[in-house]
Amino acid sequence: MQCRSRVRVAKCQMLVTSSFVLLLGLSMATLAAGSYFGAHFAVIGRASSDRTPYEATRRWAFCTSISLAGLLTLGAVLGAVATVREAGGLMAAGFLCFALGFCALVQVAVWKFHNPTQVEDAVLDAYDLVYDQAVRSGPSTVRQQLAAIQDTFQCCGKTSPFGLLGDAEASLCPGEEAARQDCLVGIRSSLRTYGHIASILTGIGLASMVYAMGLSSFLWFAIRTGSSLDRRGKYTLSRRGESAQTEPSKGSGRCLLPQRRGPGKEARSVSADKGTWGHCQTPWEQTGEWSEQRSHGQA
Repeated sequence: MQCRSRVRVAKCQMLVTSSFVLLLGLSMATLAAGSYFGAHFAVIGRASSDRTPYEATRRWAFCTSISLAGLLTLGAVLGAVATVREAGGLMAAGFLCFALGFCALVQVAVWKFHNPTQVEDAVLDAYDLVYDQAVRSGPSTVRQQLAAIQDTFQCCGKTSPFGLLGDAEASLCPGEEAARQDCLVGIRSSLRTYGHIASILTGIGLASMVYAMGLSSFLWFAIRTGSSLDRRGKYTLSRRGESAQTEPSKGSGRCLLPQRRGPGKEARSVSADKGTWGHCQTPWEQTGEWSEQRSHGQA
Protein backbone atom coordinates (compact mmCIF):
# COMPACT_ATOMS: atom_id res chain seq x y z
CA MET A 1 0.00 0.00 0.00
CA GLN A 2 2.81 2.40 0.82
CA CYS A 3 4.62 1.59 -2.42
CA ARG A 4 1.43 2.18 -4.39
CA SER A 5 0.99 5.61 -2.82
CA ARG A 6 4.59 6.51 -3.68
CA VAL A 7 4.07 5.60 -7.31
CA ARG A 8 0.89 7.66 -7.47
CA VAL A 9 2.64 10.67 -5.95
CA ALA A 10 5.50 10.25 -8.44
CA LYS A 11 3.04 10.13 -11.34
CA CYS A 12 1.35 13.34 -10.19
CA GLN A 13 4.72 15.02 -9.79
CA MET A 14 5.74 13.85 -13.25
CA LEU A 15 2.64 15.40 -14.81
CA VAL A 16 3.27 18.70 -13.02
CA THR A 17 6.96 18.66 -13.97
CA SER A 18 6.14 17.91 -17.60
CA SER A 19 3.76 20.87 -17.70
CA PHE A 20 6.42 23.12 -16.17
CA VAL A 21 9.07 21.91 -18.62
CA LEU A 22 6.65 22.54 -21.49
CA LEU A 23 6.20 26.14 -20.33
CA LEU A 24 9.96 26.46 -19.97
CA GLY A 25 10.48 25.29 -23.54
CA LEU A 26 7.91 27.77 -24.82
CA SER A 27 9.63 30.54 -22.86
CA MET A 28 12.98 29.68 -24.42
CA ALA A 29 11.44 29.66 -27.88
CA THR A 30 9.89 33.07 -27.21
CA LEU A 31 13.22 34.45 -25.99
CA ALA A 32 15.00 33.06 -29.05
CA ALA A 33 12.44 34.61 -31.41
CA GLY A 34 12.67 37.93 -29.58
CA SER A 35 16.46 37.96 -29.70
CA TYR A 36 16.50 37.21 -33.43
CA PHE A 37 13.46 39.05 -34.80
CA GLY A 38 13.19 41.71 -32.09
CA ALA A 39 13.63 45.37 -32.96
CA HIS A 40 16.84 45.86 -30.95
CA PHE A 41 18.67 42.97 -32.62
CA ALA A 42 17.10 43.18 -36.06
CA VAL A 43 18.07 46.82 -36.58
CA ILE A 44 21.71 46.05 -35.87
CA GLY A 45 21.54 42.96 -38.08
CA ARG A 46 20.31 45.03 -41.02
CA ALA A 47 23.14 47.52 -40.54
CA SER A 48 25.92 44.93 -40.20
CA SER A 49 27.17 42.63 -42.92
CA ASP A 50 26.87 38.84 -42.92
CA ARG A 51 30.60 38.38 -42.29
CA THR A 52 30.66 40.19 -38.95
CA PRO A 53 31.00 38.23 -35.68
CA TYR A 54 27.61 39.59 -34.62
CA GLU A 55 25.73 37.76 -37.34
CA ALA A 56 27.52 34.48 -36.60
CA THR A 57 26.82 34.79 -32.86
CA ARG A 58 23.23 35.77 -33.49
CA ARG A 59 22.51 32.77 -35.70
CA TRP A 60 24.26 30.38 -33.33
CA ALA A 61 22.26 31.66 -30.35
CA PHE A 62 18.99 31.41 -32.27
CA CYS A 63 19.59 27.86 -33.54
CA THR A 64 20.74 26.67 -30.11
CA SER A 65 17.76 28.18 -28.31
CA ILE A 66 15.22 26.81 -30.78
CA SER A 67 16.76 23.33 -30.69
CA LEU A 68 16.84 23.33 -26.90
CA ALA A 69 13.23 24.54 -26.71
CA GLY A 70 12.11 21.78 -29.08
CA LEU A 71 13.99 19.16 -27.09
CA LEU A 72 12.40 20.27 -23.82
CA THR A 73 8.94 20.35 -25.38
CA LEU A 74 9.37 16.84 -26.80
CA GLY A 75 10.59 15.50 -23.46
CA ALA A 76 7.66 17.08 -21.63
CA VAL A 77 5.10 15.60 -24.03
CA LEU A 78 6.69 12.13 -23.92
CA GLY A 79 6.88 12.20 -20.12
CA ALA A 80 3.23 13.16 -19.74
CA VAL A 81 1.98 10.59 -22.26
CA ALA A 82 4.15 7.84 -20.78
CA THR A 83 2.84 8.62 -17.29
CA VAL A 84 -0.79 8.45 -18.36
CA ARG A 85 -0.43 5.32 -20.51
CA GLU A 86 2.21 3.65 -18.29
CA ALA A 87 4.41 2.99 -21.34
CA GLY A 88 8.00 2.05 -20.58
CA GLY A 89 9.29 2.87 -24.07
CA LEU A 90 7.86 6.37 -24.06
CA MET A 91 9.19 6.96 -20.55
CA ALA A 92 12.68 5.92 -21.67
CA ALA A 93 12.44 8.29 -24.64
CA GLY A 94 11.37 11.09 -22.32
CA PHE A 95 14.31 10.39 -20.03
CA LEU A 96 16.64 10.55 -23.05
CA CYS A 97 15.24 13.96 -24.04
CA PHE A 98 15.66 15.25 -20.50
CA ALA A 99 19.25 13.97 -20.40
CA LEU A 100 20.11 15.61 -23.73
CA GLY A 101 18.50 18.85 -22.58
CA PHE A 102 20.53 18.73 -19.38
CA CYS A 103 23.77 18.28 -21.33
CA ALA A 104 22.89 21.16 -23.65
CA LEU A 105 22.04 23.45 -20.74
CA VAL A 106 25.33 22.56 -19.04
CA GLN A 107 27.23 23.54 -22.19
CA VAL A 108 25.31 26.83 -22.38
CA ALA A 109 26.07 27.56 -18.72
CA VAL A 110 29.76 26.79 -19.22
CA TRP A 111 29.91 28.99 -22.32
CA LYS A 112 28.13 31.80 -20.46
CA PHE A 113 30.59 31.51 -17.59
CA HIS A 114 33.72 31.64 -19.76
CA ASN A 115 32.38 34.21 -22.28
CA PRO A 116 30.00 36.48 -20.35
CA THR A 117 30.35 39.43 -22.74
CA GLN A 118 30.74 37.75 -26.12
CA VAL A 119 27.29 38.75 -27.40
CA GLU A 120 27.62 42.21 -25.92
CA ASP A 121 31.02 42.77 -27.53
CA ALA A 122 29.73 41.56 -30.91
CA VAL A 123 26.82 44.02 -30.83
CA LEU A 124 29.02 46.92 -29.73
CA ASP A 125 31.56 46.12 -32.44
CA ALA A 126 28.79 46.17 -35.05
CA TYR A 127 27.60 49.55 -33.77
CA ASP A 128 31.14 50.98 -33.76
CA LEU A 129 31.60 49.88 -37.36
CA VAL A 130 28.39 51.60 -38.49
CA TYR A 131 29.21 54.71 -36.45
CA ASP A 132 32.69 55.04 -37.93
CA GLN A 133 31.36 54.63 -41.48
CA ALA A 134 28.72 57.29 -40.84
CA VAL A 135 31.31 59.74 -39.46
CA ARG A 136 33.71 59.29 -42.36
CA SER A 137 31.15 59.46 -45.15
CA GLY A 138 28.59 62.12 -45.96
CA PRO A 139 24.78 61.69 -45.96
CA SER A 140 24.10 58.18 -47.17
CA THR A 141 22.30 54.97 -46.27
CA VAL A 142 24.84 54.33 -43.52
CA ARG A 143 23.66 57.41 -41.66
CA GLN A 144 20.07 56.26 -42.04
CA GLN A 145 20.97 52.90 -40.54
CA LEU A 146 22.78 54.63 -37.68
CA ALA A 147 19.77 56.86 -37.05
CA ALA A 148 17.52 53.77 -36.95
CA ILE A 149 19.78 52.14 -34.36
CA GLN A 150 19.86 55.27 -32.20
CA ASP A 151 16.06 55.67 -32.37
CA THR A 152 15.53 52.05 -31.39
CA PHE A 153 17.83 52.17 -28.35
CA GLN A 154 16.87 55.79 -27.52
CA CYS A 155 20.49 56.92 -27.56
CA CYS A 156 22.73 59.10 -29.66
CA GLY A 157 26.40 58.78 -30.57
CA LYS A 158 29.08 57.80 -28.15
CA THR A 159 31.26 59.73 -25.76
CA SER A 160 34.67 60.75 -27.02
CA PRO A 161 37.61 59.78 -24.76
CA PHE A 162 38.97 63.32 -25.20
CA GLY A 163 35.67 64.97 -24.30
CA LEU A 164 35.42 66.89 -27.59
CA LEU A 165 33.40 65.96 -30.67
CA GLY A 166 34.13 67.00 -34.22
CA ASP A 167 31.67 68.58 -36.60
CA ALA A 168 30.91 65.23 -38.25
CA GLU A 169 30.24 63.51 -34.92
CA ALA A 170 28.16 66.43 -33.63
CA SER A 171 26.01 66.39 -36.76
CA LEU A 172 24.89 62.84 -35.92
CA CYS A 173 23.07 64.08 -32.81
CA PRO A 174 21.28 67.31 -33.72
CA GLY A 175 18.92 69.21 -31.44
CA GLU A 176 17.22 67.26 -28.65
CA GLU A 177 18.92 64.00 -29.63
CA ALA A 178 22.15 65.31 -28.11
CA ALA A 179 20.56 64.98 -24.65
CA ARG A 180 20.14 61.23 -25.01
CA GLN A 181 22.43 58.78 -23.30
CA ASP A 182 25.52 57.31 -24.83
CA CYS A 183 24.68 54.49 -27.25
CA LEU A 184 27.36 52.25 -25.79
CA VAL A 185 25.68 52.52 -22.39
CA GLY A 186 22.17 52.08 -23.81
CA ILE A 187 23.05 49.04 -25.89
CA ARG A 188 24.91 47.43 -23.00
CA SER A 189 21.99 47.88 -20.59
CA SER A 190 19.49 46.41 -23.08
CA LEU A 191 21.68 43.38 -23.74
CA ARG A 192 22.18 42.75 -20.04
CA THR A 193 18.42 42.49 -19.59
CA TYR A 194 18.28 39.70 -22.17
CA GLY A 195 21.32 38.09 -20.59
CA HIS A 196 19.74 38.03 -17.14
CA ILE A 197 16.57 36.44 -18.51
CA ALA A 198 18.60 33.80 -20.36
CA SER A 199 20.63 33.02 -17.22
CA ILE A 200 17.47 32.60 -15.13
CA LEU A 201 15.91 30.27 -17.69
CA THR A 202 19.13 28.25 -17.87
CA GLY A 203 19.30 27.79 -14.10
CA ILE A 204 15.62 26.82 -13.87
CA GLY A 205 16.09 24.44 -16.79
CA LEU A 206 19.02 22.65 -15.14
CA ALA A 207 17.07 22.11 -11.91
CA SER A 208 14.00 20.94 -13.84
CA MET A 209 16.01 18.48 -15.93
CA VAL A 210 17.57 16.89 -12.87
CA TYR A 211 14.18 16.49 -11.20
CA ALA A 212 12.52 15.19 -14.38
CA MET A 213 15.28 12.63 -14.94
CA GLY A 214 14.87 11.33 -11.39
CA LEU A 215 11.09 10.98 -11.73
CA SER A 216 11.25 9.39 -15.18
CA SER A 217 13.84 6.82 -14.10
CA PHE A 218 11.80 5.89 -11.02
CA LEU A 219 8.60 5.48 -13.03
CA TRP A 220 10.43 3.50 -15.72
CA PHE A 221 11.63 0.97 -13.15
CA ALA A 222 8.14 0.84 -11.67
CA ILE A 223 6.63 0.15 -15.09
CA ARG A 224 9.22 -2.50 -15.90
CA THR A 225 8.72 -4.34 -12.63
CA GLY A 226 4.95 -3.84 -12.75
CA SER A 227 4.80 -2.96 -9.06
CA SER A 228 2.01 -0.79 -7.70
CA LEU A 229 0.69 0.36 -11.04
CA ASP A 230 -2.86 0.52 -12.34
CA ARG A 231 -2.98 -2.54 -14.57
CA ARG A 232 -5.35 -1.26 -17.21
CA GLY A 233 -6.76 -3.85 -19.58
CA LYS A 234 -5.52 -6.88 -17.59
CA TYR A 235 -8.04 -9.04 -15.75
CA THR A 236 -7.76 -12.16 -13.60
CA LEU A 237 -10.04 -15.04 -14.54
CA SER A 238 -11.57 -16.94 -11.63
CA ARG A 239 -11.28 -20.74 -11.53
CA ARG A 240 -14.37 -22.58 -12.57
CA GLY A 241 -15.98 -25.07 -10.23
CA GLU A 242 -15.42 -28.78 -10.34
CA SER A 243 -18.91 -29.45 -11.59
CA ALA A 244 -18.46 -27.05 -14.48
CA GLN A 245 -15.16 -28.66 -15.51
CA THR A 246 -16.60 -32.18 -15.56
CA GLU A 247 -19.25 -31.13 -18.07
CA PRO A 248 -18.31 -31.70 -21.69
CA SER A 249 -17.97 -28.63 -23.82
CA LYS A 250 -20.25 -28.06 -26.78
CA GLY A 251 -19.12 -29.73 -29.94
CA SER A 252 -16.42 -31.84 -28.21
CA GLY A 253 -16.37 -35.23 -26.57
CA ARG A 254 -13.73 -34.48 -23.96
CA CYS A 255 -14.21 -34.04 -20.24
CA LEU A 256 -12.15 -34.15 -17.08
CA LEU A 257 -11.94 -37.70 -15.67
CA PRO A 258 -10.90 -38.50 -12.07
CA GLN A 259 -7.65 -40.25 -11.45
CA ARG A 260 -7.61 -43.88 -10.15
CA ARG A 261 -5.14 -45.50 -7.85
CA GLY A 262 -4.96 -48.75 -9.77
CA PRO A 263 -6.96 -51.77 -10.91
CA GLY A 264 -9.37 -53.17 -8.41
CA LYS A 265 -9.27 -50.14 -6.16
CA GLU A 266 -11.79 -47.44 -5.52
CA ALA A 267 -11.62 -44.28 -7.46
CA ARG A 268 -10.03 -41.50 -5.47
CA SER A 269 -11.90 -38.23 -5.35
CA VAL A 270 -9.64 -35.48 -6.62
CA SER A 271 -9.97 -31.79 -7.20
CA ALA A 272 -10.84 -30.39 -10.59
CA ASP A 273 -7.29 -29.36 -11.40
CA LYS A 274 -5.84 -32.89 -10.94
CA GLY A 275 -7.93 -34.88 -13.37
CA THR A 276 -7.03 -36.20 -16.80
CA TRP A 277 -8.77 -35.29 -19.99
CA GLY A 278 -10.36 -38.14 -21.90
CA HIS A 279 -13.35 -39.17 -23.98
CA CYS A 280 -16.73 -38.54 -22.29
CA GLN A 281 -19.03 -41.52 -22.55
CA THR A 282 -22.62 -40.99 -23.47
CA PRO A 283 -25.36 -42.58 -21.37
CA TRP A 284 -25.80 -45.28 -24.02
CA GLU A 285 -22.07 -46.13 -23.96
CA GLN A 286 -22.16 -46.28 -20.16
CA THR A 287 -25.25 -48.60 -20.26
CA GLY A 288 -23.60 -50.92 -22.78
CA GLU A 289 -20.40 -51.10 -20.72
CA TRP A 290 -22.41 -51.90 -17.55
CA SER A 291 -24.33 -54.64 -19.35
CA GLU A 292 -21.10 -56.19 -20.67
CA GLN A 293 -19.52 -56.18 -17.20
CA ARG A 294 -22.68 -57.81 -15.75
CA SER A 295 -22.71 -60.59 -18.33
CA HIS A 296 -19.07 -61.39 -17.61
CA GLY A 297 -19.82 -61.48 -13.89
CA GLN A 298 -22.65 -63.93 -14.35
CA ALA A 299 -20.47 -66.15 -16.47
